[in-house]
Amino acid sequence: LTLGLFGADGYPEDKYVKGEESMYEAVHIMRTRIMTSPSFNGDRILAAILFENTMDRQVDGKPTPTYLWEVKGIVPILKVDKGLEPEKDGVQLMKPIPGLNDLLKRAKDLGVFGTKMRSVINMANAKGVKEIVDQQFEIGKQIIAAGLIPILEPEVNIKSPEKAEAEVLLKRYLLEHLNTLGPDDKVMLKLSLPSVDNFYKECIDHSNVVRVVALSGGYSRDEANVILARQNRMIASFSRALLEGLVYSMSDNDFDTSLNASIQSIFDASKT
Repeated sequence: LTLGLFGADGYPEDKYVKGEESMYEAVHIMRTRIMTSPSFNGDRILAAILFENTMDRQVDGKPTPTYLWEVKGIVPILKVDKGLEPEKDGVQLMKPIPGLNDLLKRAKDLGVFGTKMRSVINMANAKGVKEIVDQQFEIGKQIIAAGLIPILEPEVNIKSPEKAEAEVLLKRYLLEHLNTLGPDDKVMLKLSLPSVDNFYKECIDHSNVVRVVALSGGYSRDEANVILARQNRMIASFSRALLEGLVYSMSDNDFDTSLNASIQSIFDASKT
């Protein structure tokens, strides 16, 4: 499975101010506790997704990407998007990403393997869904050219009344773009758990796709695991669902026990 190390979930909110350096420090303290846990290693975890701020910090005296790969055997991935535009045509495109080429070079120099970027589909609007996929692949090709593997994340809102219909459009446009890639152009896809089991089989089987991973998307960990276990060769890429129940005030033993149980349950659901 791949894990998103986002937010300061579980860290006391009175210890930091949102948007200020104290928040980033709090986030890194919580992430460091997770990364240095005995349960957090490459035996069950393929990759970890990092914010730029985390990439630029250190864990146990090593740059975070170096620590993940050399100490834990976990592939470091960098989140590169800058958030979402307001909704239009039933979707939210990514905001512009200024300085992307410089960021990609710096990430590669630090040992980062790939990137992740998220946009959101709220309704089954063909024009909007096509624009989402066009944007993901346009920037994805820029990332490939920089020598990294992009994770394209066109999330379908799990609360959408048109979720199944939106997934039909999404798969159509994904396959159209995948079929235009060169033989050496590789991507990963991070997709919402589908309304129809094994709906993304053609994407999983595609020669240009390294992996298709699932986001938890607002489901509880237990709900997400049940759905994921029915998807063949789709593995988890959970963040909030992973951290569910983890609190910084826990003793080391309780923290590690809870994290281990969370990782194991997600790992088991990813093995089908």
